[in-house]
Amino acid sequence: MPEPSMPEPSMPEPSMSERYAEGDRIRREVLGDEHVNSLLSDWPPAKPLLDLITTYPWGSVWAREGLDRRTRSLLNLALLTALNRPEELRLNIHGALRNGCSVEEMAEVALQCAAYAGAPAGIALMKAVHEVHEAHDSGPGQN
Repeated sequence: MPEPSMPEPSMPEPSMSERYAEGDRIRREVLGDEHVNSLLSDWPPAKPLLDLITTYPWGSVWAREGLDRRTRSLLNLALLTALNRPEELRLNIHGALRNGCSVEEMAEVALQCAAYAGAPAGIALMKAVHEVHEAHDSGPGQN
């Protein structure tokens, strides 16, 4: 009978302020300072929402080691496509490009979405990828 394994010493959980700081760093790397600085940041009623998304999706989920940023970006594209969130979808296509995802990979996600979320969803993602990629390629200081 195998001996029971000793539990790994756990790392202390990051504090809320540490999660916020890490989330802010990752969010800026993926979406860019311009977006982060402009998204309702000067409107006080939005502060609790911005704090929440910076601390949890960005500081708690995106900061995890289980998936790399490219994979997380591709998952976001599929989820936002299936949920029909076109504004967030375009923003996340920019993020996916910044995270090194190729247009061909995003086209594969569109095909997968068409199979599981319906052809209109796949077409919507493909159109958005095309539009964002065209703007990304023609914009100043882009990859």
